[in-house]
Amino acid sequence: MAIALFTDFGREGPYLGQMEAAIEQIVPNCKVINLVSNAPTADPLLSAYLLAALRHSFPAGTIFLCVVDPSVGGERAAVALKADEQWFVGPDNGLLNTVAAHAGQRAWFEIIWRPQDCSASFHGRDIFAPIAARLANNTAEDRLRPLDKPLAGWAEDLPRIIYFDHYGNAMTGLRYHADWQDKTIEVKGLRIEQANTFCEVSQGQLFWYKNSSGLIEIAANQDDARTVLNLKLGDEVGC
Repeated sequence: MAIALFTDFGREGPYLGQMEAAIEQIVPNCKVINLVSNAPTADPLLSAYLLAALRHSFPAGTIFLCVVDPSVGGERAAVALKADEQWFVGPDNGLLNTVAAHAGQRAWFEIIWRPQDCSASFHGRDIFAPIAARLANNTAEDRLRPLDKPLAGWAEDLPRIIYFDHYGNAMTGLRYHADWQDKTIEVKGLRIEQANTFCEVSQGQLFWYKNSSGLIEIAANQDDARTVLNLKLGDEVGC
């Protein structure tokens, strides 16, 4: 059993370590994987599509502890989602909705438990991490209540830039399927053609491809597509 962390905390500072410590108190020696610590900052919508793509690298039984939570301390609920034999724990602000929309089977639960000493600003440590840990050792049942949560109107794909990797490659919220083959896409008024991989195009050339997570990604061979196109998170992608 593993718990995968998906956050916008960044690697610096105490927050990841504090969540790991909260897990360790309940399930000592549980495997904790820092999947993403630089999800789009304070942007649950963009982060939702990144999370939904990355979950497929993990086996059934994985628990995802997800914290991109700009409204922490407000009225948004705390929830857990079981989607195709994986669990997702986090705020009810849209962060888990794309996973639910893509899942063949889904069940939502509201987290009704609160610790005696709960901060207003760090539910990742005080609520979500303990619940993820208790899901790992099968002691969370009395802390959850089934929740009826329709997803009407939630788009399964998002034609926007959702993430930049270390190289400046730009992931979109669009999943690749056969109908995309040989199409061009439009970004910032430029038409960009498809290639299968970097070595198929000349140095500096822009192209798009199906990335390793199944998303359409924009890149420049041996260059930084983010800088070349002056991209920012949330920019639209046309087809």
